[in-house]
Amino acid sequence: MTKSAPRIEPISAELEEPLKSKMAKIFPEEIPSPNLYRTMARNESLFIDMIDRRLIGRTGLLNRKTIPSNLRELLILRTCVIARNDYEFNLHVQTISEIMGLTKAQIEDLKEKKVSEELWSDQERALIHLIDGLVNRIEVTQPVFDEARSHFSEAELVELVLLVGLYTGVAMIVALAKPELDSYR
Repeated sequence: MTKSAPRIEPISAELEEPLKSKMAKIFPEEIPSPNLYRTMARNESLFIDMIDRRLIGRTGLLNRKTIPSNLRELLILRTCVIARNDYEFNLHVQTISEIMGLTKAQIEDLKEKKVSEELWSDQERALIHLIDGLVNRIEVTQPVFDEARSHFSEAELVELVLLVGLYTGVAMIVALAKPELDSYR
């Protein structure tokens, strides 16, 4: 398989100010920043604004620490799978998915159309069903809502759905820019 060039070339990994100090807030300085981050930095003012407003952080988008880290990471990875965002899936798996509480078996299972019942709690399966409906059909059927509502408060549901939307948006940026996969292992 031939590797294709990105449609939007990331800025150089040798960052200059103000991007250097801003990027250091969200990704360790000793490791090259992800290609997608540097692609987003092509619009420097927007990228800096996203960092300053804490939309982008070390563990991804809009991490307010109100959703348990394992559920948040499940949400990100499942959204990536359903939205066909291999780039972001790869980035998270290489950097933080296990740290955030997912097992290797769970990470692999999220790639399946139908997840294994034994790997997931009722709450986690409810979240997976919610994500699948939102990303596949932009729909929350009443049974899926009832299942999700039995495990999450209304405030949590609003935040979870916003995160699904943000990561679906990331999939759209990846589809546009076609960044090369990062290699952190």
